Amino acid sequence: MLDPKLIRRLARIMSGEGVTELEIEDKEAGTRLCLKRGDLGGTPPTQVYPMMQGSMPMGAPALAGTPMDPGAAGAGGAAEGGLPPGVVAVESPMVGTFYRSPSPESDPFVEVGASVDEERVICIVEAMKVMNEIKAEMKGEVVEFLVENGEPVEYGQPLLLVKKR
Repeated sequence: MLDPKLIRRLARIMSGEGVTELEIEDKEAGTRLCLKRGDLGGTPPTQVYPMMQGSMPMGAPALAGTPMDPGAAGAGGAAEGGLPPGVVAVESPMVGTFYRSPSPESDPFVEVGASVDEERVICIVEAMKVMNEIKAEMKGEVVEFLVENGEPVEYGQPLLLVKKR
């Protein structure tokens, strides 16, 4: 049986962190808990997919689109001395697994060269079986992906570069 204190703590975390859905399963006890928050301001419900092997637990949130630390360049080959003027790194708001598309059969949300705006979904970070849509939160053009599809990511890790307009 899942501890009621744990359930209350998870509900507070969901509320404070902006998580809309959380699913926990205790196979030994044969219990499964699924917590879902109601519609908050017309946002579409989060899609849930089975957890992929190698997924990591959720971390703390961050705002996407914050300037990247020049020393934190990812595998994508961003300039060693920093980013060109007007280019911003979109960082992971949590620990999880990075996906470029909503499902393996779907086309990526965006490609290099795509125009984005504040509401455009650019990728997903899966954490605890929840697919968290990451939006561009700025107007611009996708310059480069710094993470490969299906790769584990850390909180604050740069995911892709966007040239702001």
